[in-house]
Amino acid sequence: MLFGLHATRSAAARSTAARRPAALALTVLALAALVLTGCAPAATSGGPSGSDGSSGSGGAIHTASNALGDIVVDGKGMTAYVFDNDVADSGSSSCSGACASQWPAITTTAASPAVEGITGKVGTIALAGGAKQVTINGLPLYTYAGDTAPGDTTGQGFGGIWWVIDASGKKITTPAATDNSGY
Repeated sequence: MLFGLHATRSAAARSTAARRPAALALTVLALAALVLTGCAPAATSGGPSGSDGSSGSGGAIHTASNALGDIVVDGKGMTAYVFDNDVADSGSSSCSGACASQWPAITTTAASPAVEGITGKVGTIALAGGAKQVTINGLPLYTYAGDTAPGDTTGQGFGGIWWVIDASGKKITTPAATDNSGY
């Protein structure tokens, strides 16, 4: 009888252990879907409202060097990104609501953003509240809430639609280096 009880417990333990990877995968997929849903264009047109989701960098942008090469950063040194759902020279951002919380606009209140080392055409688009979102080659610029230190590029390639840009305003499609190389 003891043998039968032991065999039953072992089978139950194996069954539970077999379900763990599937449960983890479902959790990761659900989280990714939630984040990407926030990055979808809003049903209404227009950019983020007010100063919510703004990077507060004063609009200053310049270049910095990292593993991806010479990249654009804001006045605080945080990496600048472009969003594939934005249309160049449309005068608006496709990132609002939850998207703007994760991808704050690089904004300015100055007539012209301060730039250093940028060779692309720098401009702005109007946001509610009088702020302006900084653009390069007509594309709005954003930072990523997941970047915690200047020069971080954890948003690089996120969802296949967010990209770090170089000084000319060209998106960089090289994957970001990770610290999880196993070495």
